[in-house]
Amino acid sequence: MKMYLYPLLVVIAASSYGVVSTIIKLAMGSGFTASEAVTSQFFVGFCLSMCIFLVLNRGKLRFHGLKLLIIAGVLTGTTNIVYGHSLNYLPASLAVVLLFQFTWIGMLISCITKRELPTRLELISLFILVGGTIPAAGLIDVDVSQIPIQGWLWGLAAALCYSLFLFANGKATANMSTSNRLVLVSFFAFIMTAAFQSPEIIWNGTLFSEGLWIYGLALGLFGLVTPVYLFSIAVPKVGLGTSSILSAIELPVAVMVSVILLSETVTPLQIAGIVIILLGMSLPTLLNHFLNKKKGSKSMGTSRSYELKKSS
Repeated sequence: MKMYLYPLLVVIAASSYGVVSTIIKLAMGSGFTASEAVTSQFFVGFCLSMCIFLVLNRGKLRFHGLKLLIIAGVLTGTTNIVYGHSLNYLPASLAVVLLFQFTWIGMLISCITKRELPTRLELISLFILVGGTIPAAGLIDVDVSQIPIQGWLWGLAAALCYSLFLFANGKATANMSTSNRLVLVSFFAFIMTAAFQSPEIIWNGTLFSEGLWIYGLALGLFGLVTPVYLFSIAVPKVGLGTSSILSAIELPVAVMVSVILLSETVTPLQIAGIVIILLGMSLPTLLNHFLNKKKGSKSMGTSRSYELKKSS
């Protein structure tokens, strides 16, 4: 059971990110800007993180390993800012595809830091994921010939920032609770976002008087608290490479949630792409389970034959 627990936490964390884009679109439909929605996400997310810390960890706030947590928080905010810039040059479908390059970028970072090559199974999963992302995002009919170079660079920069966030947030910090890590990461993420987005929503009445807090509550929960908290627990156990593969669930969730809440249409080609992504992300876990089960049965057979020889 423990074998599936930490991969499942990564899947839940990545799935919560998949809800964010739809909530931002709902906020924009209510008259708010994307910048205001993102700022509310990190402000309310920080407030939620503080509440969780006060409930679960009544001791003093620890600052051991603060540099790493600052980096994780800054990268969280930077990913959203850079991804927003990419949308100024790219169609949404292509921006999603470029963001999802974090799957192989995360694998590359893992290989560099561990100084070892990816397994054949991981490489097969990556090829399947990349192949499924294009039809799942509806990119087949998109004309990319007129897209400026800035769009490509901003999109890949968002993928790099997200990969580095997974790496930094997955580093275990000794003598620090997960709620302690969460409140520090969310604080620095909010500071980073407020510096470049719309901090005025906090004091000009937009957040509370005009009802933006409702979207901020959902965004803070799904776009900051849940993923940061669960990634902090699971990524050190699962590893960056496997976590990057499992995080590909974000795209299928984003498509499904947009269909449910925004009544967007999904084509059979997109459904096929989603199925391919689900196959690619589940392949390592399923095959590892099969191999471990096979090894277990083999070792039991060897042990049983040894006992029979001994008894005879």
